[in-house]
Amino acid sequence: MSQAVASKGAIRQDSKAAHIIGQIVVYVVLIAIALFTLIPFVWMLSASLKLDREVFSYPIRWIPETFHWENYSLIWTKVPMLTYAKNTAIVAVAVTFIQTLTSSFAAYAFAKLHFKGRDVLFMAYIGTIAVPWQAYMLPQFILMRSMGLYDRLLAIMVLQAFSAFGVFLMRQFYQNIPTELCEAARIDGLSEYGIWFKIMLPLSKAAIATLVIFTFVGTWNDYMGPMIYLTHDANKTIQVGLRRFIQENSSDYHLIMAASVVSLIPVSIVFLALQKYFIEGIATSGLKG
Repeated sequence: MSQAVASKGAIRQDSKAAHIIGQIVVYVVLIAIALFTLIPFVWMLSASLKLDREVFSYPIRWIPETFHWENYSLIWTKVPMLTYAKNTAIVAVAVTFIQTLTSSFAAYAFAKLHFKGRDVLFMAYIGTIAVPWQAYMLPQFILMRSMGLYDRLLAIMVLQAFSAFGVFLMRQFYQNIPTELCEAARIDGLSEYGIWFKIMLPLSKAAIATLVIFTFVGTWNDYMGPMIYLTHDANKTIQVGLRRFIQENSSDYHLIMAASVVSLIPVSIVFLALQKYFIEGIATSGLKG
């Protein structure tokens, strides 16, 4: 009997040790993959602090002998980068706020309200995700021009004020929130707007953070929209301005890398600020039991 117990204990210990070793191997592999994907960004940061002749030197010197911080001051004098960054910040913040507001409103209606044709309307709206932007790009351009919004930042805001993906994302999250909470609030006399503001929004921080990240990053990195609708230099965004910077300084790779690093900073800040809620949303996908 004692031998059987000892044998079972040894098996458990071996199984536990194998499990620990397996976890260590998985973590090592994941860390190696993460470090591998960071190589281009590390090279870009390193190149932004070198002289142009040092950028493509071989073997690669990851840490420059002398850090040329003046590269980051030179890029602001080559093109109006500050204007581009200001325009992009205005558009990105406005679009993120409006899109989050409209998506959460529509998602609440599709998830918690009952009206005729709700599911059909939702499927038709979500079906627009499958339509490529190139298919309606020309009619959209004609519409913006007829409204007098051509070459204005407001055109980009209007075009991206609504998002079928955002509605889908928020609706899926809202459906995991018990309907009994809404019914109890209605019995207490709370309006639908009050339910949305006081119950749904506080319980959906993870979904909102996810939508904010996707929307802000997508708007900040948008190139085609600003290139088509914005012509004057004073209205251009940072991605279009970065393209102009590359054209005018095609041989100054150290400055191009510095400008690229600057364009990534706001996106990185937004992601790092909201990553806690973003990871929480992926982990829970709704309310905890």
